[in-house]
Amino acid sequence: MTSSAAVAVGAVRVLGADALAPYVLTGRALLPEESAAVRLSLSALPPVQRPPAAPPDGRERPWLRAWIDWGLVAVAARLDPDPWCVAAPVPQGPPPCDDSAPRHRSADGAVGGEGWVPWSLRMGQLASLALPGLDGPVHQAARSGALALARGATRALLRRDFATAARITRWLAWLAADGVALPLDVALLTEDIALRGGDDRCLLDAAIARRLLGLEVPTT
Repeated sequence: MTSSAAVAVGAVRVLGADALAPYVLTGRALLPEESAAVRLSLSALPPVQRPPAAPPDGRERPWLRAWIDWGLVAVAARLDPDPWCVAAPVPQGPPPCDDSAPRHRSADGAVGGEGWVPWSLRMGQLASLALPGLDGPVHQAARSGALALARGATRALLRRDFATAARITRWLAWLAADGVALPLDVALLTEDIALRGGDDRCLLDAAIARRLLGLEVPTT
């Protein structure tokens, strides 16, 4: 594998479906070199065929990776006109969220779920799934967890953790585009995060959130 190919594989693995977000959000045709980079990444590091159980029963990092790979394969298969030989099974959905508890699982964890702080943080790690055309158990969890996501984004912003705030706010923007009523002004929240700035990943999430909300994306 050449150094440029290795860089492409690494970039796709880090970004997940966001490697193809420009095509999803603009409707442009997928470029052959982009398709080749995704295929190379998925052939070099294929998705697991037996995804692990969701937390807390399963390990969090492999479960997150399984979902990120699923999103990448789903988007790539939709954009690429050629058949795909790589498959990514749908992993188990996230644990339920308990809006009444910030951090701790309720006494009956199977029913009450876990607190909104760790739940929203984990959803933020799956922000690359917050793209038009993707839908699954994680998206259903987002629909039923709008309050937890709003709390999580607000908490991260107050803590000046703009990267986390941008990731969670992106889910709120996806929900707004999906027609879900939200307990806060997600456009104002998105603009605040975009103005405060952050690293490249933070700016990417904020830009995608703005696009989902139909806001004008700045060119500078």
